[in-house]
Amino acid sequence: MRKLVLYIGVTVFMLSLVGKQTNAQIVNGAFKRNDIVQKKPMPLSSVREADVFWSKKVWRIIDLREKINQPLYFPSEEMEGRINLISLLLNGVESGQITPYDASFDDDFKVPMSFTQVKESFGAQATQEEKIDFDTGERTMVTVQGEIRPNDIKQYMIKEEWYFDKQTSTLNVRIIGICPIREFVLAGDNTGEVQRQKLFWVYYPEIRPLLSTNLVLNPYNEARQMSFDDVFIKRYFNSYIVQESNVYNNREISAYLSGRNAMLESKAIENKIFNFEQDLWEY
Repeated sequence: MRKLVLYIGVTVFMLSLVGKQTNAQIVNGAFKRNDIVQKKPMPLSSVREADVFWSKKVWRIIDLREKINQPLYFPSEEMEGRINLISLLLNGVESGQITPYDASFDDDFKVPMSFTQVKESFGAQATQEEKIDFDTGERTMVTVQGEIRPNDIKQYMIKEEWYFDKQTSTLNVRIIGICPIREFVLAGDNTGEVQRQKLFWVYYPEIRPLLSTNLVLNPYNEARQMSFDDVFIKRYFNSYIVQESNVYNNREISAYLSGRNAMLESKAIENKIFNFEQDLWEY
């Protein structure tokens, strides 16, 4: 009887160990990382109009072919729960979390777009094509649904405002909106000339909750997780100015300069903003 009780006890103990082993939590790495879904956007200090001593709006281009900007372009397909920026924006538009605005008129977020219109701007509208039945030889017209090609997005335009806060005596910047730019070659164009098209604008304060809950790979230190919101708020990107607010209907630099001169003008605008703050102090 004692042997039977001992045998049953050993059996129950072994089964409990097996159960613990099968229910063990799998950690895909050397340590457990915090759930990014719980992350909130970095709070920004409120700004009163009376405290703004000076301000200027500028428009920048982020070129994803530059090495420092490639975390916004990759991964080209979902990998380990991460997606690239344009796929994240499209998911937000499709689910109704964010509102896209027509970029063909202006950048003042006036004309909302539907997800169908966003797809059409990608050239993904449905087309009619002729299909031949090889058994009967009958020709019929069928509808072919176009597809969105996220890899066509090679640049982003950012609208932002720099301002000097006299309450804190600091020069700050706030991103107002982001616009993906598609690069493509027209079908049937034998010249191969690359076309550029602004697809839609998104209001940055509206998309911050979505950006803050999605990780982007930190190429310098994978132990320090970054969200898309961190990339923009902490300025982990390289860009160049293509337009500033001015009396000439906010004309772009390309409207009056080109090539090296346009590049120098872009740098001059950046230096003008930097020097404005420096010239306020005496050393």
